[in-house]
Amino acid sequence: MAKGVTYLNPPSARRITKLYSHVARVKAGELAFLAGQVAPGGGNLEAQFKSIMNGIGDMLEDLGTDFNSVVKFTTFVVGGENVNMFRDVRDAVLPSLFDGPLYPPNTLVVVERLGDPDWLIEIEAVVRMPD
Repeated sequence: MAKGVTYLNPPSARRITKLYSHVARVKAGELAFLAGQVAPGGGNLEAQFKSIMNGIGDMLEDLGTDFNSVVKFTTFVVGGENVNMFRDVRDAVLPSLFDGPLYPPNTLVVVERLGDPDWLIEIEAVVRMPD
């Protein structure tokens, strides 16, 4: 159990085809809720995703932990046309951030736009703090 979080895919859940899990079991402890993070300055979705994950990684380090403490992500992506790009980028990047082979649950929400028209993606996280 890394950092008090265990990722699971119960037999009753539908088959997983991408890098997320249906369940995160969390050992009792303090939680931190990271506000939605965006990438400053625009760019394409891939560049924004990588910038956001770098920023989240920096915040996790400031909190004394790492990505393996993430309980859940919620991701907001602008436009249905960007969903496949998001999945491809996530699948390429997450293995370098997590111990794997399982990854935290992620709720994906497709939206018309975010707070700034240049933002294509916003990611928030719930984190189990270390003991």
